[in-house]
Amino acid sequence: MRRALLAGPLLASALLLLTSLASIASNAQSPTPVYGYTVVATFPHSTSSYTEGFFYLNGRFYEGTGLKGHSQVLVTDPATGRVLQHVDLPPEYFGEGIINWGPNLYEWTWQSHIGFVYDRATLRRIATFTYSGEGWGMTRDATHIITSDGTDTLRFRDPRDFHVVRSIVVTDQGEPVTELNELEYIHGQIYANIWHRNRIARISPGNGHVLSWIDLTGILPSVERLDAEAVLNGIAYDPQHDRLFVTGKEWPTIFQIKLVPPRRPTR
Repeated sequence: MRRALLAGPLLASALLLLTSLASIASNAQSPTPVYGYTVVATFPHSTSSYTEGFFYLNGRFYEGTGLKGHSQVLVTDPATGRVLQHVDLPPEYFGEGIINWGPNLYEWTWQSHIGFVYDRATLRRIATFTYSGEGWGMTRDATHIITSDGTDTLRFRDPRDFHVVRSIVVTDQGEPVTELNELEYIHGQIYANIWHRNRIARISPGNGHVLSWIDLTGILPSVERLDAEAVLNGIAYDPQHDRLFVTGKEWPTIFQIKLVPPRRPTR
């Protein structure tokens, strides 16, 4: 009789322990997937371009370059690298991210708190705007311009006056991801260069979680980099032909890449 009385509490304790272990296992986070790449094609890129903003539109690359006294907006032919249009920034400005919006092109600057709006067809400056904080990367979804400032925060801005509508903090496995740089919006995800890293984060625009990484280690040999600041920074996407392009500051090449899914673990 005593043995029967003890069996009930022992069985309950065992079941509780099993339930707790199952809960812990289900809540354990799997490592964030890491994609590789293959190079599909290459295109010329000027090593004098300190790339800060980059996108593809209607058969052309649009690029915003940095460094005071050297900052430009460039429109180039992908096949030849020939500059088709350009506009120089006044020498006191360090150019940063660029993005198209309707018939216009937006550009902002690093620490000057001023941005410019151009007529995209002519690159004629038609307006300016202001903001607080630093300017780094810039992209867009259907309704907002999305910006980075080198921190772990991405901000969604109203294109009419550039005010912040909402923001997300980017995290990987719960840890903040800082130094978010050049951006591109692809298939409902935000792709972000991380300054001084050979990785691109693919980020959920809803909650800021890193959904996966793209590891671009080795895509440009170190001997082809002019210095330590010639880092990966530039993502562009051609939605019509599903082409993904990457480049970097003062790199000689723009790479069209195809992503290679992570290998499934083997037993």
